[in-house]
Amino acid sequence: MAFLVYIFTFYIDGEMGIILLAFVVFAPLVSLIFALYAKNRVKVSFNCDAYVPKGSYLDVEVTVTKKGAFPLAILEICPYATEVFGQKVKKRKLTMFNEEKKSFTFRLDALIGGNGEVGIYAVYSCGFLGFMRFPLKTVLPRPVSVGVIPDIPEIKTSSQLFRSIADVVLTSDEEEENDTSMLFSANTSLGYEHREYVQGDPLKRINWKLSTKKSKLMVRLDEAAASVQPVLVLDLFRRSSIPVENAVIAEEQLLRSVFGLLTLLIKQGIACSFVYKNEMGEAVYESVDNPDYPNQLLLKVLALRVETDKRIDLSQLSSSVCACVIATTDAGAGFSVVTEQVTSKDNISIIELSAASANSTSLPLWYLDEDNNYKLV
Repeated sequence: MAFLVYIFTFYIDGEMGIILLAFVVFAPLVSLIFALYAKNRVKVSFNCDAYVPKGSYLDVEVTVTKKGAFPLAILEICPYATEVFGQKVKKRKLTMFNEEKKSFTFRLDALIGGNGEVGIYAVYSCGFLGFMRFPLKTVLPRPVSVGVIPDIPEIKTSSQLFRSIADVVLTSDEEEENDTSMLFSANTSLGYEHREYVQGDPLKRINWKLSTKKSKLMVRLDEAAASVQPVLVLDLFRRSSIPVENAVIAEEQLLRSVFGLLTLLIKQGIACSFVYKNEMGEAVYESVDNPDYPNQLLLKVLALRVETDKRIDLSQLSSSVCACVIATTDAGAGFSVVTEQVTSKDNISIIELSAASANSTSLPLWYLDEDNNYKLV
């Protein structure tokens, strides 16, 4: 550029060359002033939904606010999104002259079910020439956790895994009734006190034998014993050595498997205990007996970021559970840390990703096939 100005000044038109020379010298200085001025006088924020269904779009609205009336030249905004979204997130450039606030929206494809993150990793002030960049000194907005809701399959009641769990629960339930039958008088039905069914009562507490005799639904007044509830454990384990784009696909598949089973159990009147990790990495135990609760529980899980190289802690798990199903993304090396914490080894099963998944234990391994049936490896 300087060479062209030299040629123009000394060999073509000296007067015009001086003007061009002044522009070449002073324009970058003015652009530098604009760029430095904007560093402390711009605030950037963005807004988006907390959840989005898989296969749809997430619209992210970015708002830029300037302080003072002085015009701002070029601002370069660099958004990002994690692997559950489409990765073609373009940088945006804008200018602000008379406007105090300016907004734009960019759209992300929700490709994979699971927890994702959206944020802005940098904002630069570039002057009006655009070839110099200075990062803003103002604090950037915090990234937002976004849950992409996967499609939960409808599992058939003929599935062998469901039938095995239901048989164990039925056997344990009958034993529980026999153990408590001597605690009540002859005026009460065997095992529990009862009342007429009210909408919203857990189906698990319906006494079908008594209901048949009285020709109306009767429910037990006391809560079902914890030992009669099967336990479903979600172990979203991500190795740091595995590429994140592969890990999120495996995690989505596991979420579909475990919540498909949980939904089926609740619809069939089998209350469950569901165990997952919270933001602190601690195990959370929740009792699920309402048909609407699995969807709410799924949203809770999708709101949590997955930590790398950390297994779930089952040290607080009751030793008297009738059945325990541990759904994990990796039952290979190190998985014994989880299974060793379960004191009762009877009726424990593992849900993994496929028939080729590693199993470092002697426990039965199940996986969900393409027809939404659980197969035993």
